[in-house]
Amino acid sequence: MSHHLDSPLARQDIRLDITDLYVFRGEIGTVLVINVCHSLGGDIPAPGFHPEGMYEFKIDLDGDAIEDITYRVQFTDRDHDGRQYYTVRRLSGPDAADLDAVGPEVLAGTTGDTNVNAAGLRAWAGQASDPFWIEPDVLHAVGHAVQDGTTVQLGEWTPANATNLFADQTVYSLVLEVPDADLTPRAADDRIGVWAVATLGTDAGGWRPINRVGLPMIHPLFTQFDEQLGDDLNAGYPRDDYAVYGERVAGKLAAVIGAYGTATDPHAQARAVARRLFPNVLPYTVGTAAAFSFAEFNGRSLIDNAPDVMFTLAANTPITLGIGKESVKAALRSEFPYVPPLG
Repeated sequence: MSHHLDSPLARQDIRLDITDLYVFRGEIGTVLVINVCHSLGGDIPAPGFHPEGMYEFKIDLDGDAIEDITYRVQFTDRDHDGRQYYTVRRLSGPDAADLDAVGPEVLAGTTGDTNVNAAGLRAWAGQASDPFWIEPDVLHAVGHAVQDGTTVQLGEWTPANATNLFADQTVYSLVLEVPDADLTPRAADDRIGVWAVATLGTDAGGWRPINRVGLPMIHPLFTQFDEQLGDDLNAGYPRDDYAVYGERVAGKLAAVIGAYGTATDPHAQARAVARRLFPNVLPYTVGTAAAFSFAEFNGRSLIDNAPDVMFTLAANTPITLGIGKESVKAALRSEFPYVPPLG
């Protein structure tokens, strides 16, 4: 799983469980996508988006892992046709990190419709096929290896046995396409950093963080058998990630890399990998083709093989699922909103 059902808190309400974050070049701007409410989470009375939650795309323009812009989306209850009305607000400066800031409304619409404002921002929200794929045997074997400090033990499994756990599964997608002019980077490497957060309103009037997603596969690597870590990561902030979790994660990776014997100094290699993983932010060069690859993290397209990349990086040896984009039966849309329609 990339981020599916990743912690006890996230599983309490799958409408707030962000399964994946994608950032890529669209037809007219930069596309931001999150998926929630995965069908593997089971039937719920009112599927879709939580009417008491907030879904936020966080954007860091200067490389300090602190949001400079937030696109905040909130939904109403479902109507008798199952549709939900939503608003999009854009917050900048100090307001971008303030859960109580209101910010200007820049777009509004209804699920299932494409909505566009005068500045060219467009949005779509609704049910879609899940574009992600995962092989369950490899997934669990990698989790055990990181937890136990061993090589990946797959027994008699071979790529010929590979299956996609998410074939024919569905999600609810939230898609924004933002004009590039609204995302001008100020960092030395001319990149932005993106992550997404889902929060839930509390009875006391505040907000409780439920899920946080940046790079794919962080939770499958480190929290399959450490669910408290999953909740802690979801509640934290990117700027604190390495200081809080870096050495802990590096220690786990060093044990796996040492078991494979693929580095003369497993601890140094593991720390280098941990530095790539934290802060848990997805970097992207605006206006370029996204590619989440071994060589570079540059956004993430809907067809990037994130599991192979992240599992191989973590183990410092080739790890493959044996499946790829061909295992997703629903074809991607070539036009906005890009996510695959229901099969």
